[in-house]
Amino acid sequence: MFSTIGYFICIPFAWLVRLFYNLTGSYGMAIILFTLVLKLITLPFQMKSKKSMMRMSRMSGRLQEIQKKYAKNQAKQAEEMQKLYAEEGVSPMSGCLWSFLPLPILLALYSIIRQPITHFMMLSREVVQQMVDAVSNAGFSLEGIAQMKDGVVQVENGFTKLMPYGQINLVTTVVQEMPEVGESVPGWINMNYNSFGLDMAANPWTMVKDFSLTWAAIGLILIPILSGLSQVLLTKITMQHQPQTDATASTNRMMMMMPLFSVYIAFSMPAALGLYWIAQSGFSAVQEFVMGKFFNKRLEEEENARYEARQAERKRKMEEAKVLQEQQRQQAPQKQTLKEKQQAARDAKAAKAAKASSSTTEAGRVGDRPYAKGRAYKPDRYDET
Repeated sequence: MFSTIGYFICIPFAWLVRLFYNLTGSYGMAIILFTLVLKLITLPFQMKSKKSMMRMSRMSGRLQEIQKKYAKNQAKQAEEMQKLYAEEGVSPMSGCLWSFLPLPILLALYSIIRQPITHFMMLSREVVQQMVDAVSNAGFSLEGIAQMKDGVVQVENGFTKLMPYGQINLVTTVVQEMPEVGESVPGWINMNYNSFGLDMAANPWTMVKDFSLTWAAIGLILIPILSGLSQVLLTKITMQHQPQTDATASTNRMMMMMPLFSVYIAFSMPAALGLYWIAQSGFSAVQEFVMGKFFNKRLEEEENARYEARQAERKRKMEEAKVLQEQQRQQAPQKQTLKEKQQAARDAKAAKAAKASSSTTEAGRVGDRPYAKGRAYKPDRYDET
């Protein structure tokens, strides 16, 4: 099942490599152009990842404050950091995921290089067996092509079991010794692995063991070394914009191991993979440098714009506070006058009540008496008549 999935994953990559090989006639140049196209395809996603990573780098001071403040409460620390990420609109894993993208591409490319008949030419296992039989019938040795035990070729389910790089050696034998046999098969390509004076199908470590002072040997040995140096350059440029947090510390340590990993791969596998690693690291280093300059300027402009917006908002609030204070100052006399009017009304009402309580009518007056209860006094009201 996994081999079937891997086969279909290899199809678009193989199509690209085959396209550039047919256009240039150089296997090495096809690998370089293949790498460049993949970088361009993934560029929009990597730009987004780079911007998020640089935002996190600018947040590193605030992240360290949170880590220090909640050092003894990991749950609260994670909660506060997640809240900060949400406020700033960044993802802590966005920058890490894309750094591992070259690995699956490397695995797919390894299958394409290692099995040129089934993955590069997209021909069936029957064609592979046909070529094995043709080489064997022509009297050529199958050493390095087929697995053998006690001098006998191993067969499984009717197909010859090949060595890890058996298809490469098979194609080389057919192309060099009997090209007409390959040309008789529809879809067959007479592969030429020589590029820049080097055999891209050769293993550089074999040149270390059988060293000779020739470009074919020196060039192959230089490929792993250049792959490691290019990876060191990429790592240094990338880590300049990495945020200094616990989450990224482990990623940074892993990235520091990548140069050694690339050297190991380039020495132990066909030189074409080392060439891919050099091209991938070189293009990525240029991309990281350019994007770093671009987004650094962009983020500074965004921060300046946010700062100016905050200052404008602060100024607006201060102006509103001044206007409100002036309005309150102008309304103060009016409010005092209103209080005075209310007090005057209360005083008038009290005066009226006092006057009413001390006033009387002329009908109630008797001599000097200001007020008399009952009816008005009449001297003759009760006369005898």
